[in-house]
This record gives sequence, C-alpha cells and structure tokens, in this order.
Amino acid sequence: MSSEKFSFYLSKEDHSARLGIISTHRGLIDTPTFMPVGTQGTVKSIFLDDLISCGTQIILSNTYHLMIRPGVDRIKRVGGLHKFMNCRLPILTDSGGFQIMSLSKLVKIDEKEGAIFNSHIDGRRFILSPEDSIRIQKNLNSDIVMVLDECPKLTNDKKKLIKSIKLSSSWAERSKNEFGNNPRKALFGIIQGGIYKDLRMESLDNLNKISFDGYALGGLAVGETQKQMFKVLDDIVPFMPINLPRYLMGVGTPSDILGAVKRGIDMFDCVIPTRSGRTGLAFTWEGRLNLRNAKYQKDDSPINQKMSYRSLNSYSKSYINHLINSNEILASMILTMNNLFFYQDLMKKIREAIKNNTFGDFYNKYSNII
Repeated sequence: MSSEKFSFYLSKEDHSARLGIISTHRGLIDTPTFMPVGTQGTVKSIFLDDLISCGTQIILSNTYHLMIRPGVDRIKRVGGLHKFMNCRLPILTDSGGFQIMSLSKLVKIDEKEGAIFNSHIDGRRFILSPEDSIRIQKNLNSDIVMVLDECPKLTNDKKKLIKSIKLSSSWAERSKNEFGNNPRKALFGIIQGGIYKDLRMESLDNLNKISFDGYALGGLAVGETQKQMFKVLDDIVPFMPINLPRYLMGVGTPSDILGAVKRGIDMFDCVIPTRSGRTGLAFTWEGRLNLRNAKYQKDDSPINQKMSYRSLNSYSKSYINHLINSNEILASMILTMNNLFFYQDLMKKIREAIKNNTFGDFYNKYSNII
C-alpha cells in the first residue's frame, strides 16, 4: 500500500527501541530501516530488482554528486531520478553538505550565498545555497528531502560548533521556506553540535521552532569513537519528537545499528555493505569474513548456506577468494548482494525482536559478534 500523504506511525516500543511505518506515495517503509546508498543514481554492483528482493524499501542518493554529474537538468528532463534510474522505491536525497566538507579541498562558506566550492571531478566552481539544494532535490523528485547544513569536521572547538549551529539553523529555515508545502514529500531537519549535549540541544530547539517532517542527526561518523557516538544519542534522542522519524546519517556497522536502535533511532544509511563487498569483506551472522585471506583457498563451504536467492549458496568461499584475487567483477556482485541481504535480514530480525519485546536479548546475543 501507499499513501498520498507522507506520515509516520509509531506502532510499538521495546524500552527505547521503536517499531514504526513511514507512509509515502511510493510505498510503505518499515522502521527501523536501512537505506542502501545509491550516490550516483545507482547502488553499486547490484540491480534494483535484487535490492527489492533482499527487502530494501528505500534508497539514498546524493544531491552533490548528481548536480555535478550528470547534472540536474538531464535528470529533470525525463521526469526525475526515479524515471532516470528506473526506480520504483522511495528515494531520500542528502543535501550535499557532507560531501562539500569531505570532498572539496577548497570550500568557502558564505552565510548568504551558501557553500562556494570546486568540483572534485573537474574543478568547476559551484555555489550551493540552501534554496539551490532544495530546488535541485525537487527537480530530482525525491520523496524525502534534506535541508542544507554545514557539516563540520570532528572538533573540540565549541566556538566553531556554535558558529556552525547558527549557520545551519539559518539555512534550515531558508530550506523550509523554499520547500513550501507538499504533503506527498517530506523535509527533514539536521541536528548538529558535535559531541556536546548543550550544543545538540540548542540545534534541536532551533529546528523544533521551524518544524520538520523528520529529524536527522548529522556530524557523526566523522571520526568519533562508537562510545562517543552512543553518548551523543543518549544525550539527544530522548528529546527528539516522538511521533516523527529519527534518522542517524551515515551509520554504519551492524553493531552501530544495533546500538542506535537500542537508543531510539529509526533510519540508517551507509556505504559499508556495498564498499565492503567490493573489497572482499562479507557480513555474516557468525561475524565478518575477509575472503581475500589465503585460509579460504581450500574452503568449499558457501558464505551463507541459507541464501538460495540467485543460487548464492552455490558459490564457495574458495571460488570467491579466486575471483577476488583475479580482480573479477563477479566477486563484487556476489559479496555486495550477500552484504545487503545480511543488512536487510538484520533489520527484519530487529523489527521482529521489537515486536516480540525481545530486542534486549537479541542485542545481547549479536552486538559483539556481527
């Protein structure tokens, strides 16, 4: 089923872990959910039908990358990103703020104009204002739109973070004004503030005054420890709106996800399962396997005996080890599919555990294994 109006329904809580449903006009999204990353309009090494078969209900694409290549006009011409990439799932688009910070060596932040930077591809000069970011995401026709924020690098300098919060709050308000009113779409605000509770609370308070359809935590997964990240979640999540989706951006490993769900997070995205698949790493319920390792040369067992889709259980670890060491593309395809199946199976089992009031036991069993 689908809904003409974006909404979030919280159906169950197991302590702080939450079970819910996001309704969009393109379909329903069960939460907690994991969004595979399709930065350039594709989730690398896997077909969309395979993504859907493994349980994916929403994917993420990126404003920064798509505006640079192929350019938003080319995507708009065919009616938006869904038609361009032949995607029938809901799509969330990041605003580009993180990539401006992480990819552009020369970036100037101007409060009025926005981010002034050079493309990491060919050096072309771009100016991305909050209004530009929203207009681009509208032209991409994404279902969940993110405000443009400044994502500062990990720092203990509170003066820098205070200045960044002020800027991001101003940009959030401008983003909201540009977004306007569209019940079929959603606009999410992004909470910043580094590892400091008082700054995170200030950022959240500023965003609450503007009002959004969902709230994301940004500025994490930028070099802090897992312990520091969980401390931030312990500090801020209890104060986030109960009846709206909570999104932890760019996170993470299976243990990151388990710890964040335990603290009340509903949505995740990360490149780890796909990037790991391209570098020889497989996620399993027994732990991670580095299939580049010579010990797998004579291991004729499959990665996962139960994974019959596309006969993945017919490929031995020995064969995959050979493909990896021969730089064969099939290795990336097999491992990417395995990893995304694992991540979506993880989310499904998390949801089942919350529903059955057994998430605590599930967490204790797997948090130190996977």
